[in-house]
Amino acid sequence: MASQPRVLAIVLAGGEGKRLMPLTAHRAKPAVPFGGIYRLIDFALSNVINSGYLRVIVLTQYKSHSLDRHISKTWRMSPLLGNHVSSVPAQQRVGKHWYLGSADAIYQCLNIIDDERPDIVVVVGADHVYRMDFSQMVTAHIESGARATVAAIRQPISLADQFGVIDVQPEDPTRIREFLEKPTNPVGLPDSPQEVLASMGNYVFDADALVEAVTEDAANPDSRHDMGGDIIPAFVNKGEAGVYDFIRNDVPGSTDRDRDYWRDVGTMDSYFEANKDLIAVQPMFNLYNDEWPVYTGYIGLPPAKFVHAGPGRLGHAADSIVSPGVVVSGATVAGSVLSPGVRLHSWATVTDSVLMDNVQVHRHAQVHRAVVDKNVIIGERARVGLDHNEDRARGFTVTESGITVVPKGTTVN
Repeated sequence: MASQPRVLAIVLAGGEGKRLMPLTAHRAKPAVPFGGIYRLIDFALSNVINSGYLRVIVLTQYKSHSLDRHISKTWRMSPLLGNHVSSVPAQQRVGKHWYLGSADAIYQCLNIIDDERPDIVVVVGADHVYRMDFSQMVTAHIESGARATVAAIRQPISLADQFGVIDVQPEDPTRIREFLEKPTNPVGLPDSPQEVLASMGNYVFDADALVEAVTEDAANPDSRHDMGGDIIPAFVNKGEAGVYDFIRNDVPGSTDRDRDYWRDVGTMDSYFEANKDLIAVQPMFNLYNDEWPVYTGYIGLPPAKFVHAGPGRLGHAADSIVSPGVVVSGATVAGSVLSPGVRLHSWATVTDSVLMDNVQVHRHAQVHRAVVDKNVIIGERARVGLDHNEDRARGFTVTESGITVVPKGTTVN
């Protein structure tokens, strides 16, 4: 292998995202808006691009229109040197069926690997919030001699039953002894007995080894055709699987507070909490790291505006993210994320909430601990999130932790 290997990045963006309903009723999970101006996929793509890997394939499947549109409008690079971010839908290239799993998605697109002829393939998920320099992981993979390497983050051993856990070789903690799916009695790490390594859903493969693995998997009728559940265990059984501890990853501009931040936003509660992580004075995840930016596509919007400062009617926001195009007109905002085009009218109150694009909150309305999808109109004196029985009666989702979710395009009277 050359000193500078040829790397192809594959982003798995075909997830249905059932646990994020109703946000995924009309869009793929990676297309769900996040943090005001971003989509979830922007974090994976920004990490890949910032790592220096400029040939990127995005494999899509479910409800992919808004995701494909976002990629085509936002993620454009100069083709002069062959750089690209290409959205590839399910094509039924090997039979009359859609992707049967993440491994089958790659198998059905082996023609792309054949065309690109990479030495290394980086495979990442499209729906996690984090920063990571994949070039450091690729270097570690090559130096280890492993054919497959799994990125893993340290988690308390008490949470092991929520993750795919990597059991390492005691004599060599960079090698995987066993891949455990949500174990109830795992063994802690050699250097930290109260922690385990949880898979982040990011992988590095020798290209020829990946092609061989997914081809063999496709011929196995008993396989679930899943990267974490089938492909990685196959490499483990051959003694060819390594693990990359995320704690080793040193992203430029990171602080001790957000250095090893990683969130799986697979549920409404985790999605809500991850948004809240952005808005502290010293945020858990820092969007203002100019050395490792998160890219997205909002352009041509006017600045945010705050109007009215009379007695009892002050347009203001505290501990919040306010995106371009927002108008806060005599309303109060606290602990919230406001996406582009939001309009808040006089005496309205929005607290501890996430409002997506073009939401309108009219006079005297109240929104508390809610996620409000795009184009929702909350009428004058309407309430969301203050009476859960009332919310459920309207057909809104209310999570176990008490987050009310208002579907896209709803009018709340």
